[in-house]
Parts: sequence; C-alpha cells; structure tokens
Amino acid sequence: MIKFLAAFLILGLNGYVYWFLGSDEVLPPRTSFSEFPDEFGGWRCYERETLDDAVINNLKVTDYISCGFYDVEANKVVHVYIGYHERQTRDRETGTAAVIHPPEHCLPGSGWDIIDSSVVPIDVGTNGEAKRFIIAKGNQRSLVYFWYHSRGHVIARSHEKILWMFLDRARRGRTDGSLVRFTIPVVHGDVERSERHFQQLAGSISPLLSDFVPD
Repeated sequence: MIKFLAAFLILGLNGYVYWFLGSDEVLPPRTSFSEFPDEFGGWRCYERETLDDAVINNLKVTDYISCGFYDVEANKVVHVYIGYHERQTRDRETGTAAVIHPPEHCLPGSGWDIIDSSVVPIDVGTNGEAKRFIIAKGNQRSLVYFWYHSRGHVIARSHEKILWMFLDRARRGRTDGSLVRFTIPVVHGDVERSERHFQQLAGSISPLLSDFVPD
C-alpha cells in the first residue's frame, strides 16, 4: 500500500512539473488602478498614498491603490489597500519570490498587536472568506478585513492561496493575484460601528474588483 501511494505521489508530481514548466505564463489584461474611482456615494479618497521604492521592492507589488476614504458629513473613514501582483514566481537570478505578504506578518513590525483574529464569510458584492482582525497600538484600536482576491478565488487562508496558485499555474498558466485590505478605526470601543462602515464601503468597491484584479 505504501509503495502504491509513493508511486501515485511521484506520478502526480511528475504531472505537475510537466504542466508547470511546460505551459506558457499568462498575464491577463486588466485596468490600471490609476482609473480606480475616488468616490463611492458619500465616500471620497482625497489624496492617494504613494509607497516609497523600498516598500514597493519589499512587497514586489505590480500595481496598487492605497488611500483613506472619508465620508466627512457622517464622520467616517476607511483605509483601503489593494495590491496587484502580475506574477508570483521566484526570480531565477536573485532567488527572491514575488509572493503576496500576509498582513499578519507585517503588522507586528509596524507596532500593531493582533488581539483578535478569525476567518469569516463575506458577502459584500463578492462572496468568499476573509480574515478579520482587531489590532491595537497603545490606546488605538482598528478593525481589519483582508482577503486574497486571485483569479476568481476569494480566500482568507495563506495555505489555500498557495495551493490555488499552484493549481492555476498548472491549469491556466497564471500566478497573478491580489491582496484586498480594509482598515477601519474603532472609536470609543464601538466595533459594530466600524463593521457597518466596512460593509458600506466594501459593498461599493468589491463589485468593481474584477476589472482591476482579473478573475
């Protein structure tokens, strides 16, 4: 039985290597984030953030939008980051990989502690799963939702992202993908209010994502 399983595994790996190396890489057409709307109803991005070269080189991101969306009249703010990677492969010359960095790896380095973490279903114009965090820095609290929006998959877990990337590279020649993240301040401990703000803005943005992060 063990020999059979080992033979089956070897055949599977051989098949994967054949498809992975034998197929051409596909870079699908998409719309640049320079054309991403700055207004959604009462929400408005007044000034987009520009990441410095060191951050872009670290993230290996191809295109992105990073901006705080404000509804000034209702005193609401949600920060939105969407980073698109046209390929997630290892550079044969440098050995570095252009994979998407999980936010939970970066937050502690920015001084934020994750005090609550869960995987939750989302239905905000796109369906799937997201990771939901409550993060803290001193007296500050924020609510964070993020997911990997890649080739039609809406995924919360990093190992699932990697599995789908391998499968889609073999089947479709694609490793492109994106990280979608919403960060909402929690004011006076009112997490429910922050949740409503996320639902409102994400419900407007998510239906547009397939133009910028192809399915």
